[in-house]
Amino acid sequence: MTELRTNIPFYKDINDFLKSIPSEFVTKNPNFFCLRLKENDGSIHNYKPPFRKDFYFIALVSNAGNTQITYDTINVAKLNSFLVFQSPGLLYSFYRDHSAKGYLIYFKKECLSFFKPDFEKEFPFFNLLHTQFFKFNEAKFQEFAPHFEEVFSSYENSNDAQHKVASIKLLALLYQLKEFTTAFKQWEEGFTTPQQLLLQKFIQLVNNFYIEKRTIEEYASLLHVSPNHLSQSIKSASDKTALSYINERLLAEAKSLIQFTDFDIAEIAYQLNFSDPANFGKFFKKHTGKTPLEYRKQSTNS
Repeated sequence: MTELRTNIPFYKDINDFLKSIPSEFVTKNPNFFCLRLKENDGSIHNYKPPFRKDFYFIALVSNAGNTQITYDTINVAKLNSFLVFQSPGLLYSFYRDHSAKGYLIYFKKECLSFFKPDFEKEFPFFNLLHTQFFKFNEAKFQEFAPHFEEVFSSYENSNDAQHKVASIKLLALLYQLKEFTTAFKQWEEGFTTPQQLLLQKFIQLVNNFYIEKRTIEEYASLLHVSPNHLSQSIKSASDKTALSYINERLLAEAKSLIQFTDFDIAEIAYQLNFSDPANFGKFFKKHTGKTPLEYRKQSTNS
C-alpha cells in the first residue's frame, strides 16, 4: 500500500484494501474479488475514512439502514437500495449499517483481458472523474439481484484461480448495467438545464478533489469555464454558492472522522489537508459553532 501526499490511503492491491476495512476476507485472484454483504455480518468495520484504490468497484446494496456513502457535497443517507460504480483513483468513504446486504465486486481490467474494446468508452458509467451513484427502491434491487447472483455463483463455485467463467459473466453484467445507466442518463438529462448540468459536474469534481482543491478558480479551470461563470451558474441552479459546496463536503468528512474514528484532532486536520490543527479548529467552529472536541463529546453522549 502506498499513500498520497495528504496521507489518504491509496490501495493498489485488493487484499491490501480488504485488510484495511478491516475484514477477514482474502482473495487468491489479485484481479477479481466478489464479496457478499450479509446482514449483521460483523467482519467489516462500520466506518472507512477517505481512501483511494487502484481497481474498479461495483456495489448493489439493499436494506441499507443507516448506511452512508460520502462521495458528494453531503453524505448520501436514508438509503433503501442503491447501485454504485467507481473507477480507480477516486476518493471515497463509507459508513456501513450492519443491516445492509448485497453484492460488492472489486476487479482490475486484467480479469477481462479477453475483452479488447476501450473499457471506459464501452462502459461510461465507470467515469474517471467521479463516482456514479443510483438510488432506488427494493423492487429495482430485486430486478438486478439475479444478474449479480450469476456472477457470484460462478465465482464462488469455481476451481479456476482466474475465475474465467465468472469473468465472462461479469462482462455480461456490465452490458446489462450499461442499458440501465444509459436509459437513466437520457431521462435525467431531458429534465436538466445547462446550469444544472454544470452544477452536477461541479459537485462530482468537488467529491473527487475536495481534499486537494479548495478554491473556485481551481474548479473553474477543471471545468473549462471562468470562475465568475461557475459561481453564477451554481447560484442560479441551487441558490447556494460554489464555495459552500466545497466547505460542506469538507465539513461532512470532518464530522465523520470525528464521530466514527478515534483519530486525534491533529491527525484529522492533517488528513484533511489543513496546514495545522488550529486552522482546522477555526474552520470547524465557524461552520458548526462547536470545536472538534465539543462535537466529538456531543456525538459520544447522544
